[in-house]
Amino acid sequence: MVRYTVGQITSLSSLTRTHNSTNYPPTTYVATSNQPHHLTLTMAYPYRKHFIPLESNPSLFTELVHKLGLSPALEFHDVLSLDEADLLALVPRPAMALILVFPTSPDYEAEIAEKDKDAIEYAKSGDGDEDIVWFKQTINNACGLYGILHAVSNGVARDHIVPGSHLDRLLTSCTPLEPLDRAAALEEDEELEAAYKAVALQGDSEVPEDPEEEVDFHYVCFAKSHKNGHLHELDGDRKGPIDLGEFGDDDLLSERGLDVLKGFIEGVDCGGGFSLLALAPAE
Repeated sequence: MVRYTVGQITSLSSLTRTHNSTNYPPTTYVATSNQPHHLTLTMAYPYRKHFIPLESNPSLFTELVHKLGLSPALEFHDVLSLDEADLLALVPRPAMALILVFPTSPDYEAEIAEKDKDAIEYAKSGDGDEDIVWFKQTINNACGLYGILHAVSNGVARDHIVPGSHLDRLLTSCTPLEPLDRAAALEEDEELEAAYKAVALQGDSEVPEDPEEEVDFHYVCFAKSHKNGHLHELDGDRKGPIDLGEFGDDDLLSERGLDVLKGFIEGVDCGGGFSLLALAPAE
């Protein structure tokens, strides 16, 4: 049976697993939320701006979204397993969005490039035209920020944005814009940058001296449309949001949601650790 366990594991099927070890079955996925939290990688792109990376740390993610204007009723939580009921039960429900942190590799980036080479660049904008809010990533090493924005801008979570807050103003101003203009608006948002930097500098991981230096992990968000309930894969490095189909009222950590995550993880065949954060009610 394939097991998907998050957190530090010292023994699994008589195998030991440390951060840099490779002595584990390729279908066993281990994330590192109880080890030093990982930083984030963005794929090769002519970025116009560079941020220091953000740890995959639920406390930091929560501090940032509250700083920007998400209600204290929601916060980010570590998800410690995809198949053990007692560990899944530790996450308050409903899970409104999920942010998966995973290692990339040249093979992964080549595979994504192949998948996207014939894809049409996303060009929708505005509540009347698009079912999901998606941000094209043009800020290097900021995929944690893009994951957060995708999580809070869609589904039920967007109803928890405090009126008049920076998030509220950002979403109101960005929603009508076409993707490249929306991306430029994020680049020019000094208040967003200041809030992000203040939180990113608090992490336990060593921050690269050069913000243009690439690090090792990437973030992808899974969130539902606030209009039609479809589940979407939201990655600012892709050509647009990926509609994964109708999801109804199911919780993102329901059996259906877990199957989607397991399928994605199996497709990211590049070794290393995985982490998963859920946006859910505060404890």
